[in-house]
Amino acid sequence: MADIVVVGSINIDIVALTDRYPSHGDTVFGKKIELLPGGKGANQATACARLGKTVHMVGAIGKDLYGEIVLKSLQKSKVDTTYVKRIEDSPTGCAIITIDRTAENTMLVVKGANDQLRVADVCDAFSGMSNSQVLLVQMEVPEEIVIQSMIEAKKKGMFVILDPAPADGITVRALEYADLIIPNRQETKELTGIDVVSVDTAYEAAKCFELMGVKKLIIKMADKGSLVCNDGKFEYIDAVPVTPVDTVGAGDSYAGALACAIVDGEDLVSAAQFATIVGALKVTRLGAQVGIPTLEEVDEFCKERNLMYYKLKKENEQEESEWLM
Repeated sequence: MADIVVVGSINIDIVALTDRYPSHGDTVFGKKIELLPGGKGANQATACARLGKTVHMVGAIGKDLYGEIVLKSLQKSKVDTTYVKRIEDSPTGCAIITIDRTAENTMLVVKGANDQLRVADVCDAFSGMSNSQVLLVQMEVPEEIVIQSMIEAKKKGMFVILDPAPADGITVRALEYADLIIPNRQETKELTGIDVVSVDTAYEAAKCFELMGVKKLIIKMADKGSLVCNDGKFEYIDAVPVTPVDTVGAGDSYAGALACAIVDGEDLVSAAQFATIVGALKVTRLGAQVGIPTLEEVDEFCKERNLMYYKLKKENEQEESEWLM
């Protein structure tokens, strides 16, 4: 039994830090290089586990050194890896990431073993699970895997969150099986043709999503906040201002936090507020996965910044009630 099931990619990240990106044909000297566990699926599973939930990870890695590194990282974070498949003749997926002085990144992903996950693997995994509440899925594994995992989750009455990332892997077909989609600016543009550069353009894109049959979504606008759309009702969530170090994995931290809040019974606005805080804390740290905070670190961050989310609000209310008694 696990609160959350994550079906998705598991990668090793080769991260290079530089002051500026090289142009075509240029040679630029970087500052340092890091070898870190990553992959959107593994990042999201790690986020859920570090925020206190039980998590099943469904994915595939190679029988190689990188595979050992990413598997140990998941297990260290207490992610259940029972359904992580080991592939003999395909290497573990790899992302080559360059981060510049502004903390923005470019990424080249070689899927490797992620492309070897099969429908039968997904069906076998779900047949062995019970009482899970939320499915998190992204687009770094084959389309048929994404669709089948959502179908299996719906059979079990799970709430399905689709992170339609990366933009290059989006399939419109997946939208019909999701209870909630959480696109960023690039993914929103890919799906609607609208470049979300303001709250007004976010509303415009949300209306477009409604015409596509999407009833629940959160449009993420990075440092411009997010727009929560819930069955025709809209609410804007402010960003939490921070000095960024590494934006890689911020969206995955956000997705994991969102899933955790939904398991806790929160509505979309409350869940989005919590996810915004977790995502903001993540971008102050290097590493898509190693930079994901624990719940205790999130609470400390909130106290330092005078921020509140549902758990802290309930604790404050309880303290006030006890004081009045």
